[in-house]
Amino acid sequence: MKHFLSISVTWLLAANTSMAQSQYVNPFIGASTNMSKAGAMHGLGKTFPGAATPFGMVQVSPQTITGGDNGPGYSHEHLTIEGFSMTQMSGIGWYGDLGNFMVQPTTGPLHTIAGREDGSMEGYRSHYEKATETAKAGYYRTRLTDYGIDVECSATQRCGILRFTYPDNKVSRIQVDLARRVGGTSTRQYIRVVDDHTIEGWMRCTPEGGGWGNGGGQGRYTVHFHATLSKPMVKYGFWSAEIPEGTDRCMPQCHSEEYLKQVAEARIVEGESEIEGDHIGFYTEFPTQWGDKVEMKVGISFVDIEGARRNYDAEIRDKNFDQVKNEATARWDEALSRVSIEGGTEDEKVIFYTALYHTMIDPRTYQDVDGRYIGGDQQIHQAEKGYIKRTIFSGWDVFRSQFPLQTIINPHLVSDMINSLTGLAEQSGKGYYERWEFLNAYSGCMLGNPAISVLADAYAKGIRTYDTKKAYETALKTSEKNANNDRGYTSGSISTTLEYAYSDWCMYQLAEQMGDKQNARKYAARCKSYASIYDPEHKWFRPKNGDGTWQDWPETGIYTEGYGSCESNPLQQGWFVPHDIQGFAKLLGGKERTIAELDSMFEHTPSSMLWNQYYNHANEPVHHIPFMYNALGQPWKTQRWSRFICSHAYGNMVEGLKGNEDVGQMSAWYVLAASGLHPVCPGDPRTEITSPVFDRVEFRLDPDYATGEKFTIIAHNNSPENLYIQRTTLNGKPYNRCYLDFQQITAGGTLELYMGPEPNKKWGVK
Repeated sequence: MKHFLSISVTWLLAANTSMAQSQYVNPFIGASTNMSKAGAMHGLGKTFPGAATPFGMVQVSPQTITGGDNGPGYSHEHLTIEGFSMTQMSGIGWYGDLGNFMVQPTTGPLHTIAGREDGSMEGYRSHYEKATETAKAGYYRTRLTDYGIDVECSATQRCGILRFTYPDNKVSRIQVDLARRVGGTSTRQYIRVVDDHTIEGWMRCTPEGGGWGNGGGQGRYTVHFHATLSKPMVKYGFWSAEIPEGTDRCMPQCHSEEYLKQVAEARIVEGESEIEGDHIGFYTEFPTQWGDKVEMKVGISFVDIEGARRNYDAEIRDKNFDQVKNEATARWDEALSRVSIEGGTEDEKVIFYTALYHTMIDPRTYQDVDGRYIGGDQQIHQAEKGYIKRTIFSGWDVFRSQFPLQTIINPHLVSDMINSLTGLAEQSGKGYYERWEFLNAYSGCMLGNPAISVLADAYAKGIRTYDTKKAYETALKTSEKNANNDRGYTSGSISTTLEYAYSDWCMYQLAEQMGDKQNARKYAARCKSYASIYDPEHKWFRPKNGDGTWQDWPETGIYTEGYGSCESNPLQQGWFVPHDIQGFAKLLGGKERTIAELDSMFEHTPSSMLWNQYYNHANEPVHHIPFMYNALGQPWKTQRWSRFICSHAYGNMVEGLKGNEDVGQMSAWYVLAASGLHPVCPGDPRTEITSPVFDRVEFRLDPDYATGEKFTIIAHNNSPENLYIQRTTLNGKPYNRCYLDFQQITAGGTLELYMGPEPNKKWGVK
């Protein structure tokens, strides 16, 4: 099937070479959680194929699985669909969350559980016809073959829409599972029938029901809805399962046979107009003739039912499915037009615009049309004029490429996120930045102080449309709460020690620029602490115990995954000294040895680019490494390896992302690298130049933050063979640096690269 997807998209593109950017998007890229194909427990891209709008609150997508490490609730190899939900997460592991308000059209007997794909438990899930499965930016379609029903999905910012096309049947149905949640269950639900076309209610999700991190992520939110059906609800009812008090509702218990049997035997309630319970659902039944179409429109709010109504009224009330679909497409065309490309193959264009699309899912809108949102104190707040409250900040991942990309094409978004995180720190009473924020939750996921990196990068690049004083004060508190010990390291961890040293450098930059000389001196010293865990005997980084002694050296040495390293090994994590590459090289014994170690890492990396012990592009700790060659005086190797990664770690197929998408990070790396740019060290306005995949890349700049209108990169004589930069000009003048200052980008202009088949070892070298 993966070959069919690639070929069909390429054929369509070849038929129309002047299509808008949205037509190059293939949402099936990365839509798999398959561990065996990934060669690792982390799985593949974990994206969803359903309909969304840029940074929207709502994503309407098919759900093929509940439970386990299946964050998007969908994996392409599955053969059945449970239903279609209104909220999704993109590219994450750790069980996932959302997947709320799951709708399934059915015929025949009523079932109150989805059942199991292997058929061991009957339910309302259905097989679907893969040949009919279509996914585009803002649109999804498939046929449920068990019922003979066609399903189409689209979305606005805060609303979803479904269109069902039915067969002849005396008992056709729409049912809504209010308890369903990707990584568990919602723990309390309410629904009422307002009139013969309208339902509304809510689903409360708490850690007791699993979800983010199977409850460990502290996901706590309530989804409110206001929904209408185009067909009158003459016959309707509810189901309500009796869940004994104290029942474990996290995974895997809530997906166990015992639990599912309780739900399968749920009480059917008719003759009532509302119901509240611990595990409830709703259905409406009606006869259909072949070709009958029924539309369901759903407004969503995380604030209250009134907010859901207002979102519905403002965005979707007077629109039909085709109008919503066309507007979603137009939104994507506008958003994706911020980067225009020429050249490359048709598959490379699909990979590029799908990657850009994936960088525009999060951080998503979290406020209603009236500006209200739920804050970190779980109270209703009003967003300040000029900024949008946003959520889902996968900090450890996205500070590396995703946010640096957005500083170029969506600086307002970066400002929004800093505003949102600063507000959360204040409203929650915690006073510090969370490293992985999810719907106000301080999940504690991953490590480091990534929000400080995003703040330092934004500030250095002139993005300061937030309360800079409050943001800096929050960063100070964060850096003191989460820091290496007085000896300069974190016990047992290479990863945390190096990440904290880097965030201390970010604090040094902030303090310097804000005139805080005392703290600048302190952090200038602290950012050198990475050297405290360098072991001269083994000539690499090594974790220390609390008493300062080294941890035992493992048999497989620096290739030992988990030895002081988070989702990596010491070889991969040890390169994370982006703020002091020259000092790092000196520690290793000089540039010659440093380059030799880099060369060895890349030369041992498998061409499949799947999870491995060398350059493991499937996970974030290594993402800056290819660009280190620029600072070490051999920029032609940055050009070689960034092009290699672009061509081997990304593809126009379901398995086209070799690791988790991680909320835009994996895709943002490609967008930047394929354009010929990428930072080594966010917080430093220096942006590395590398070999672009495309002949021409044009970034449309934001006039609120940039003095120029656009920045263009032109690669003359570019091809897979001519991947080395021979010479460059900037705005028509010779330019011999292998990097740009960010202000050179935002000033607008044209960088021209003249390409050739052999390295020019003099270009870009000081």
